[in-house]
Amino acid sequence: MKKIILLAVVTFLTSFTLQEKTLNETERKFLVDYLTKTRDHLMNDLKGLSPEQLNFKADTSRWSIKQCVEHIALAENALGEMAQQGMKDAANPDMRKDIKVTDEQIITMITDRSKKFKAPEFLQPTGAKLPTEQDAVKAFLDRRNDHIKYISSTKDDLRDHVIDHPAIGKIDTYQAILFMAAHSARHTLQIEEVMANPNFPKR
Repeated sequence: MKKIILLAVVTFLTSFTLQEKTLNETERKFLVDYLTKTRDHLMNDLKGLSPEQLNFKADTSRWSIKQCVEHIALAENALGEMAQQGMKDAANPDMRKDIKVTDEQIITMITDRSKKFKAPEFLQPTGAKLPTEQDAVKAFLDRRNDHIKYISSTKDDLRDHVIDHPAIGKIDTYQAILFMAAHSARHTLQIEEVMANPNFPKR
C-alpha cells in the first residue's frame, strides 16, 4: 500500500513539473496572436500589387517589395531552423541568467526602422532560391503556418533552451520565434515605406 501511495505521489509531482516547463497560456496566446497578426499584415499589404509595383525601387541601393518578401521568406526558414536546432540541444536553464533582453524589448528593437542592419549574405534576396514573388509568398506562408501550428499545441520547454543569436546574444527559443515574427513585421514596415514613395507606380 505504501509503495502504491509513493508511486502516486511521484507520478503527480513529475506531471506537475513537466506541466510547469511548458508554455503558460498567456505566453502561448501572445505568440500565436503575434505570429498571426504579422502574417496577415504582410499579406494585406501585398494584395493586388502589380509586377511594376512589386519591382519598383526608390533607388538602386534599396530593395523592391519583391526583394523584401524574398528576404522575409528566407529569414523565416533560417530563424525557424535556428529555434528548432536549439530545441534539439539539451535544455540549459542555467544560461537563462545570461539573457539580457525581454520579450517586449526584442519586438521594439527589431521593429525599429531607424536602426539599420545588413542582412547576412545567405539571406540576401538574389532570386536564386525564390525567383518569383509567388514562390516567396508560398515559402513564407508554409513556414509561418507551421510555426503557428507548432506554438498552438506544443508541450516543449521553449524557455529553458537558450541559444546564441548572432544579432542580440543569448535568447531562449520562445524569444527566437518571437524575433522571427518581429523580423517579418520590420520588413513589412519597409514594404510600406516603398509604397509611400511619391514615385511608386499607381498600378
